[in-house]
Parts: sequence; C-alpha cells; structure tokens
Amino acid sequence: MISGTKYSVFFVLILAVLTGNTVSAQELNCQVSVLTPQLQETNKAIYETMQSQIREFMNSRKWTGDNFENNERIECSITLTINERVNTNNFKATLQIQSRRPAYKSSYNSPMINHQDQDFNFHYVQDQILEFDENSVGTTLTAGLAYYAYIIIGMDYDSYSNEGGTPYFLKAQTVVNNAQQLADRGWKAFENQRNRFWLVENLLNGQFRPMRSCIYKYHRLGFDKMSEDVDGARANIFQALKSLRAVYDDKPSSFLMQFFFNAKADEIVSLFKEGTPEEKTQVMQLLNLIDPGNIAKYNTIPLAK
Repeated sequence: MISGTKYSVFFVLILAVLTGNTVSAQELNCQVSVLTPQLQETNKAIYETMQSQIREFMNSRKWTGDNFENNERIECSITLTINERVNTNNFKATLQIQSRRPAYKSSYNSPMINHQDQDFNFHYVQDQILEFDENSVGTTLTAGLAYYAYIIIGMDYDSYSNEGGTPYFLKAQTVVNNAQQLADRGWKAFENQRNRFWLVENLLNGQFRPMRSCIYKYHRLGFDKMSEDVDGARANIFQALKSLRAVYDDKPSSFLMQFFFNAKADEIVSLFKEGTPEEKTQVMQLLNLIDPGNIAKYNTIPLAK
C-alpha cells in the first residue's frame, strides 16, 4: 500500500507518471463462485453466466473516487450458493462474503470480513446486463452486490484511517434506503437484528465508535508494526481489543461485535498463543466475556509458556 494509506492519491498519481505505470481505477479483486449443491438441473449454463457476470460487476466497476494500482486492489471473495430455483428467474440463496488486507512489509493477509448473508434471495435474467445506479433501487442482486462492495471497501479504509470508511458505509446505507421497496428479505429493520439494514446501521451508529477505532488500531498499530516489533504490536492489538469492552457493556451480543469476531477469532488465537502468560490470561478473560460464541477457540490458547 503506497505510504501505508489509500488516501495518498496525489502521491500515487505522481509515482505512476514517474515510473510510466498506469493506475487502475478498480478497487476490488473479487473471486466469485456460484454453487448449486442442492439443485438437480443438468443444464448449468445459467449459473456459469451468472458467475461471470457477478465477477465482472464487482471487479470492473469504479466504486470510489480514488485510484488504485493492481497490487493495491482489495482481495475479496463472494460465494453465492443457490439453494432453490423458485421459478425461471427467481432464486433462494445464501451469500458468503470474505475480504482481507495485507500487513505492512509482510506476506500475511489479515481477514477483514467473513460473513454469511442467509437471506440473499433474488431475481436474475440470464444474459441481462447487471446494472446498478446508486440513486435508484434496482434488484436485490445488484443492490446486494453493491452494498457488500461498499462494506468491503469501508472496512478496508477503516483499517488504514480512523473511521476512514464512513463515506462508503454511507453509500451502503443509501443502498439500504433505496431497497426498502423490494419484497426480498434482508433490507428492513423489523425483519431481524442481523441483516443488511442493521450491519450498516451499527457501523454508522455512534455507540459503536470504539469498534471502528479498534479496527484502525488493531491493524495500523498492530499488524502493520509486526515487522518492526512483534511484542509491541501484539500489546497494541490487546489494547485495541480492550476498547471493545465499552461496546459490550453498552450493546452486549451486538451484530457488529459478532461480525468483527467472525473474521478475527482464529487470527487472535494464533497471535496470542505466542504471547506472555500475562497477555494470554488477560486476553482470554476479555474475549470469553465479550465474545462468548468463540469460547471454545479462545480456550485453546495455552496458559503455560
């Protein structure tokens, strides 16, 4: 990442001119899979076309006003699992979204998102161009893909600058607002507390500002410092995680807390297995309180050095 931030657009452009390299406008490098494990259809051409069109939609569109070089594009993946073909053009599905970001001066990629949307039911016409206008509603397929593109970008930007992802979370919220007239589930507040509406609501809600700050400190003061000082970086990550206690006290069992730890639990375990006995004890006490869903994982951290 140029100078450790995606906001140094001027520097990126000057570097491109000086080196003769072109700058890519696209932000995402998204791997796409469309799976149909429960369907008995023999003609799978529609799903191959769907997969190709979704990949093109995610990777070819310009989602921000910033410029990216190819090696700066955000690594992510989408797995669309079709559970039922209701009729010719309507499908019931789940959507798995994952993203990651590189640690500075390292080949390691830190997971940012590992989320499954259980209510991704949509309308799709084979070979019809997937179009999206952020000022109109469209369909659940294009609106949902755009929504998660903005969430992926917003989370990535939050990890480089404190609350840097806000402009893209606001775009995701606009998608949600426009989608209120859609019949498909996942867009409305009253449906449940863990859908597209509530994810972006939490991200923009001031009560969750410690979570946004944690995302920044966890990565910029933690994993991006690992190549210089492993022990100091791990201590910074623990301090970032401690700030989540305020979120837990205010909003226990919140969707956003679960969203964060779905991506981070395994990484945290691997990191603190190498910590001091005091760090291990303290982090286990904290995490077993604020993230009880992953207690079994945290209990694998050995307390003895």
